[in-house]
Amino acid sequence: MKKPKIGLLGIMHGLYDEKQPEITAQQEKFAREVIGKLSDRADITFKKAAKTRTQIEETVAEYNNGGYDGIMIIMLLYSPGFTLIGALRENRLPVMLANVQPLPVVTTDWDWSRLTTNQGIHGAQDTANMLLHAGIKPAIITEDWKSDAFKEFFTDWAKAAQTHNALKKMRLAVFGRMKGMGDIVGNDEKFYRMIGPEVFFEGIGDIYKLMQEVTDKQIAESIAEDKKNFQVDPKLTLERHQYAARMQLAFERFLIENRFNGFSANFGVFAEDGRFKQINMLAASNLMAKGYAYSNEGDVHTAALVGAGHILVGDAHFTEMYSLDYEKDSALMSHMGEGNWKIARKDRPIKLIDRELEIGGLDNPPTVVFSAQPGPGTLVSLAPLDDVDYRLVICNGSILDTPEYKNVPMTYFHFKPDTGIRSAMDNWMRYGGTHHQTLTLGTYGRRWEMLCDMLKIAYEKV
Repeated sequence: MKKPKIGLLGIMHGLYDEKQPEITAQQEKFAREVIGKLSDRADITFKKAAKTRTQIEETVAEYNNGGYDGIMIIMLLYSPGFTLIGALRENRLPVMLANVQPLPVVTTDWDWSRLTTNQGIHGAQDTANMLLHAGIKPAIITEDWKSDAFKEFFTDWAKAAQTHNALKKMRLAVFGRMKGMGDIVGNDEKFYRMIGPEVFFEGIGDIYKLMQEVTDKQIAESIAEDKKNFQVDPKLTLERHQYAARMQLAFERFLIENRFNGFSANFGVFAEDGRFKQINMLAASNLMAKGYAYSNEGDVHTAALVGAGHILVGDAHFTEMYSLDYEKDSALMSHMGEGNWKIARKDRPIKLIDRELEIGGLDNPPTVVFSAQPGPGTLVSLAPLDDVDYRLVICNGSILDTPEYKNVPMTYFHFKPDTGIRSAMDNWMRYGGTHHQTLTLGTYGRRWEMLCDMLKIAYEKV
């Protein structure tokens, strides 16, 4: 959870240098005050005001080549829009146009000096016009730079920019794909080009080989960690727990050694291989909790969203809708047994159970069971479509405070859309929302929308 790395482009006309030589230092001080206000949300770089086309192009090039996540533009004074054109032509980073000025109100003692140093609005309009011509859709905010609203907007944009950058570098391993499952299928080349992650189809035999190299000491340490995190079912045998830990350690080593950010494994590949005793329930849950991207059944779209959610918000969770509850106006969320237990409610123990699982035809996989923390949540789904290439379906809602379901042997919780379950589900299906989803705690729809704008894909709120 590193802070986003943002470059500040503070631009101004050099028209006033001869008559008011002090104005540059004064406006650069203003830029640094803005940075100070935002320093707990991002690492922001600013060296000096850019006054000419050359200076603007050099600054933008530095940010593009220096591993930055995005560029925030602030008008330190008016600056003519034409000076931006060359820089924008070469820019690859998300842009935020902060329409701010040093003083928030015009008072009766306003004079030429204050007019001069607070004239950013018409420069911002000129700049926004040039951005539009360049095909760049910036995040735009007009606000008092000292306000909480400005800080929260900047935070949402900076996290979206950071996530956009991470998606373009993401690598996902896929071990098999569910046969006949239609809404997970897309075009891997288009996915790589438009969304960012590179997908590699791997053999599950590589995991089996690495399992043979896991040491008893590593397994004991992994089990000890589980006992810290979970209430372990006394029915869970040591042998089954050891096997699940061995598999988890093999998956993690595979991801690290091959520089993968996450994976998706179809449960069928384990039985088809013929050498495995369990499917990967514990590995999926613990690795998601460590920040890896994950989905089941070869669904790379949802795996990418889980990876994105880890960065955009933190502690993203893979899930799907199991049943509708019209009385609670909600959907019961679950999946086969995987879940990011970092989102578990704090007033109940997280259980690790000896779980009988008919699917897969193998031995009982130790399974993490919990219910999510009640409160606001955001549910998203990435749909590959013909008419818009990709659409992100976004649903803001609430995780309900419900009783414990003692007979449900996997992660579960009720999600209630803000618009109601009937309307939300009608629109979810109308816009192509898929049956796998990513959930993050909190209301973060705006961050997902900003990310869609950066990726140039459609989105719909339901």
